[in-house]
Amino acid sequence: MSDNKKNIVLEAKELYKSFSMISDKIQVLVGVDLQLEEASSLSIRGDSGCGKTTLLNLLARLETADSGELFWGERKINAAAPPHGKEANWRARHIGVVYQSYYLIPELTVLENVMMSVRLSNLPIDPYRERAMQLLGAMGVSNKSQQIPTKLSGGERQRVAIARALVNRPKVILADEPTGNLDERTGAEVMNLLLNSCLKEKTSLVLVTHNPTFAKATKNSSTLKDGRLLYE
Repeated sequence: MSDNKKNIVLEAKELYKSFSMISDKIQVLVGVDLQLEEASSLSIRGDSGCGKTTLLNLLARLETADSGELFWGERKINAAAPPHGKEANWRARHIGVVYQSYYLIPELTVLENVMMSVRLSNLPIDPYRERAMQLLGAMGVSNKSQQIPTKLSGGERQRVAIARALVNRPKVILADEPTGNLDERTGAEVMNLLLNSCLKEKTSLVLVTHNPTFAKATKNSSTLKDGRLLYE
């Protein structure tokens, strides 16, 4: 990669993705290009079903593309190749994901859920446990650290999910409609926590949202339409 890309932490080139139906083929992404700079943010809007979640899954290597390339920093990846074990370990350390539905493990405590990312990354437990508690404090839920997720409100669960995404000090956070299951007031509080935490941690953010106010809060904005990412 050239010198002017040293500060690019995530890049996609010519991503194509389709889904085969019984008698048809649906083209979801058509040559999508994306660049995300260090400590920057990008929002992605678009109609429901247009492929926003699919794009995030491709960026995280949770799905494979039909064709295209990804760059996780200097790491070049064939987006159409099946993911392998080394990628999963690298992703756990360098990419955090925040989902609309939280995906907390109900049998584990709040702190154990946050620490799961640390354990999957084979990072030292003690210093990261301290960091996990600091993040839970920043999210306003440190007093819930020994509770299980089912005892928390939706807003509290999403705060825990953000702490989990940040605990490994990732270079990038991918957030898929993180306020979609929350009421307007709670959603605004959670979004402010996410944006401010990424700024403080100097973590780059890709945010999928339907909310135009949240979209305007990111440094760069885009819309996914007809399979293409259009920058505003």
